[in-house]
Amino acid sequence: MAIAVLVLMGTAFLPILGIKFQWIEIHWMTGILLTVLILIHIVRAMIWQDWRQMMIWPSDIRDIWRGMISTISSAAKLPGKPAKYNPLQKLYHLGSAVFVLAIIGTGLAMLAKIDTPFWRRNPYVFSNDTWGWIYAVHGLSAMAMITMIIIHVYFALRPDEFYLTKSMFRGWITGKEYKQHHDTEEWKA
Repeated sequence: MAIAVLVLMGTAFLPILGIKFQWIEIHWMTGILLTVLILIHIVRAMIWQDWRQMMIWPSDIRDIWRGMISTISSAAKLPGKPAKYNPLQKLYHLGSAVFVLAIIGTGLAMLAKIDTPFWRRNPYVFSNDTWGWIYAVHGLSAMAMITMIIIHVYFALRPDEFYLTKSMFRGWITGKEYKQHHDTEEWKA
């Protein structure tokens, strides 16, 4: 998914920066690939993983609030260790999901404007006003994803979160990291 997102960003923004190449075919094919990968991710999360671990619950909102208050007041109670994901990770995932799903939905609609081996273009499937909204949502969501990627890289490079960065490459965390950073009662790894 990460490689597909980077290819999509490159093919979308490099031509704007003046680097000219035949980008449309690469862009729409990679967009279809990302759509399939997202669908696989959703199915995998719903069937084989505990999708409830990624949901934002009232206790997560309370912990976000406690964290904000604890930065202002040293007397405030700090939130405890998270189960599998901390509340801000869940919030980040939700934001990324909204933006990526908006990009995919509008991107699939935009496929009506190009010829592919599977269909002929039909730019009249939507009115001009609707096309304007489709392009606006697609572009704004793409720009928001750039911001989300910058946030992701920033937190991936922080020393206190570096164990998570290593886990993205390894696919797992060590037992020591598990006990140090997670509530072992809430998340039975």
